[in-house]
Amino acid sequence: MRLIIFVAFTALAACTGKPSFEDPSLSDKALNLEEFFDGDLVAYGQFQDVFGTVRRAFVVNIQGDWDGETLRLQEDFVYEDGAQEQRVWTLTKTGDDTWTGTAAGVIGTATGIERDNRFNWQYEIDLPIPSADGSVETMRVTFDDWMWLLSDDRLFNRAYVKRYGVDIGDVSISFEKER
Repeated sequence: MRLIIFVAFTALAACTGKPSFEDPSLSDKALNLEEFFDGDLVAYGQFQDVFGTVRRAFVVNIQGDWDGETLRLQEDFVYEDGAQEQRVWTLTKTGDDTWTGTAAGVIGTATGIERDNRFNWQYEIDLPIPSADGSVETMRVTFDDWMWLLSDDRLFNRAYVKRYGVDIGDVSISFEKER
């Protein structure tokens, strides 16, 4: 019986709506990724599982540097339990609206598209997951990040997270440029 409920829930979760570039833009603002992320930012976020339970909350201090070709993002995470993590992204603009990127733990190359006030960023990563005993294991997941420019100094991100092709949760993050 539990297997039937799990299969039904998984099928239902796979049907949830996700953003698309076909959706109408609700803003006349244009996101310019290299301008928004050049400088210091702070972000506040949380991971929520498919049942709606918040599993982790975090703050990220970000130092971004755009050199005209490459956008380097140093992300320093601090989780609610005191755990810390650093991820350094190297993004390369490959066209007027396209990007590629790499970071430690990312499998292959991340890809992204900018359009209007939105950015879609997709990648697979071996994500560090702390265990109850204090050790850290990795879990291979895929991220489908959708970002929306809300104002000149604020960006909202919702990332849909899958494992083995099945939704396991999402991450909501609010980025703020420091002035």
